[in-house]
Amino acid sequence: MTTILNQHQDYQQAEEAYGFPLIIKQLLNRAKIASKDQTISYADKVTYTYAEFFKRVNRLANVLKNMGLQAGDVVAVMDWDSHRYLEAYFAVPMSGMILQTVNVRLAEDKVLYTINHSKPKALLLNAEFEPMAKNYRHEAPSIEKIIWLDDTQYDEDDTKNDTKTEQTSMPDYA
Repeated sequence: MTTILNQHQDYQQAEEAYGFPLIIKQLLNRAKIASKDQTISYADKVTYTYAEFFKRVNRLANVLKNMGLQAGDVVAVMDWDSHRYLEAYFAVPMSGMILQTVNVRLAEDKVLYTINHSKPKALLLNAEFEPMAKNYRHEAPSIEKIIWLDDTQYDEDDTKNDTKTEQTSMPDYA
């Protein structure tokens, strides 16, 4: 892209322009290097540094890869704007996967339509949306894994366990 722009005679790069493309991974790396000790907070509930945030993003990316997801796979996220959502926003594309942000304010049939249209292999699901997800879990055949976005540890006989479900405690991505 830069090569094409440089060939155009009217093109001049701004002096203050970044020396690299502003892609997700570069934005996070920049924050990790320049502001690693700066704290970030979510709703006065969660606070950590950019360095810790970077580690959490990498852990989530590794969890997704260890579950068998690969570059090019679609990962849907059903969550409010939360710290976990932000971690997924970085981890999924940095792994080469495609992030589908599900509009949780849509009617159930519209949510199901968008999920079936994008064909995600995995669904990162806030526990608040469990009732909605249960209603169409078997109507979304592309979803192979459901990863619960909450802090609860579940027993093996818990009703959330089925062949599609992975239990994940998101703070540590256990």
